[in-house]
Amino acid sequence: MSEKIRIVGCDGEPLGDFAVDKGCIEAEKGTQAVHSVVVAYLAGLRAGTACTKTRSEVRGGKRKPYRQKGTGRARSGAANSPIWTGGGVVFGPRPRSFAKQVNKKVRKLAIRKAFSEKLMEGAVIILDKFELVDNKTRNAAALIAKLNLTGTVTVVVDEFSENAVRATANIKELSLVKACSLNVYQILHTRNLVFTRKSVELFIERIK
Repeated sequence: MSEKIRIVGCDGEPLGDFAVDKGCIEAEKGTQAVHSVVVAYLAGLRAGTACTKTRSEVRGGKRKPYRQKGTGRARSGAANSPIWTGGGVVFGPRPRSFAKQVNKKVRKLAIRKAFSEKLMEGAVIILDKFELVDNKTRNAAALIAKLNLTGTVTVVVDEFSENAVRATANIKELSLVKACSLNVYQILHTRNLVFTRKSVELFIERIK
């Protein structure tokens, strides 16, 4: 596995290599950690607001709908019974949290593994700087086009600038994230990872 990331300028020309600390590369273990972290991340996105009414919450049903005997029908005590249409629901969904807890060491192992996989694919580059003179979408698109990347691109920066946020908002296959918040799911979900010089240092320090 390559332990170096190529550095390119805003014109796409190579400027050198960035050596990655060996402690940030995980080639052997970590597959299960990645799975656990992604499952926990997706579970945390769930709203958990699905709700059905029990028979005590359904309106009506306080009196016996018809007499016990002589109708030829099955006996019934209330119209809010779960076996009646419009009645309560037995064991239906109720509001709850789907959040899952993942150990801190497991999370760090997972992000090192996901990052190492991207390195192995050669899908990580460092952009000398990601600066835009204005907030025009065409300028951001032109900058990314010079990198000759195919598929989705995630640009990792140290801090958001107003121009960068506005210029990249309408580019469907481009995402802009901070180095401090880049997670395993985002790494796996993108085809190309583009760091700035400062953001890659912050990210490497974070996953050591």
